[in-house]
Amino acid sequence: MKQQPAAGILKLKKGRDKSLRRKHPWIFSGAVESIQGISANGEIVKVFSFEKEFLGMASVSLQSQIRARMWAFEDVNIDRRFIYQAIENALQLRKQKGLFECTNAIRIVNSEADFMPGLIADLYDDVIVCQLLSAGVEFFKSEIISCLDELIKPKAIVERSDTDSRKKEGLNKCAGLLAGTLPDDKISIFEGETKFLVDVVQGHKTGFYLDQRDNRKIVASFCMDKEVLNCFSYTGGFGISALANGAKTLINIDTSADALKIAEDNARLNQLDPGKMENITGDVFKVLRTFRDANRLFDVIILDPPKFAESASQIEKAARGYKDINLLAMKLLKPGGLLFTFSCSGHMVPELFRKVVSDAAIDAERRVEMVRTLQQASDHPVLLNFPESFYLKGLVCRVW
Repeated sequence: MKQQPAAGILKLKKGRDKSLRRKHPWIFSGAVESIQGISANGEIVKVFSFEKEFLGMASVSLQSQIRARMWAFEDVNIDRRFIYQAIENALQLRKQKGLFECTNAIRIVNSEADFMPGLIADLYDDVIVCQLLSAGVEFFKSEIISCLDELIKPKAIVERSDTDSRKKEGLNKCAGLLAGTLPDDKISIFEGETKFLVDVVQGHKTGFYLDQRDNRKIVASFCMDKEVLNCFSYTGGFGISALANGAKTLINIDTSADALKIAEDNARLNQLDPGKMENITGDVFKVLRTFRDANRLFDVIILDPPKFAESASQIEKAARGYKDINLLAMKLLKPGGLLFTFSCSGHMVPELFRKVVSDAAIDAERRVEMVRTLQQASDHPVLLNFPESFYLKGLVCRVW
């Protein structure tokens, strides 16, 4: 196990310390006056203002626009003991919330919101799937894996750091078994009485969208005896929950035939009537236009698209995509039907998302009531000084 060298020094430009004083954990490259004493990507630096006031401890990312990510705003050693305590605190928070009593699939560490900048760790039954998305957590990879293994004692730890965001950190994509032995097949998880299969090796991200757990339960509660359309369905999370709660019919739409195959397996796993479910492999925008032209109507429509905006520069294009998909959905709802619409784009702020959906309602010539708002599950905490950690926004709309 490596020994952390003496911390280097990061000095900020004059007047560029305001966000750090508000405890925001990111330092952008344009705010940096100088970095000294660093020999490797991800190493620790002490952060100082232009006036030489100590501000905290960070890991440097030598290639990223986010040049450093804060671990702490105090003068502490960032070492295995620090990492162990941070993961233990995150785990204890999930236990206090009672999550282990209702599910065996939980996000254990949620990056900056759990004071581990760039680390995602999801537990699926007895397998941990992690993503190391910053140079800092990559630097401490062996310590992180050792602490996860000691605290949780899983049968396996799998890495799924195979995302494009690693390139921005000067890191290669990386995936594979880090500890233990992989199960022979997909992992079975449960949310209440509903079960799902998770492919932790080939599935999206870490294998399943745990952030929608609470929302799956809410959506399902509205689906008794309803005709449900589940768009961007992946392995059918929302749809299976709806069928298990008495939906009359269900259509899942996704571009991945493999994901829809798992949706079929999930239906069988829950002993649901296969005759009530139809899976369509295709582009959601195109399929919805086909339904519109055929005057096909539904009681409930769920829109849970992938991230349309990867950066602030893509917001305008993303807004057009969100408006288009919501407009199409509104035209396909029976009077009084319900639209559950989501955005997981962190750059799409709630106010803009509501405006986009409102504009879609105007163009669709439908009267739309916003019944309630939805957000990410409680094991995806939001750090108040870090608004970027609040990324999943949902609206429940009744359409007339």
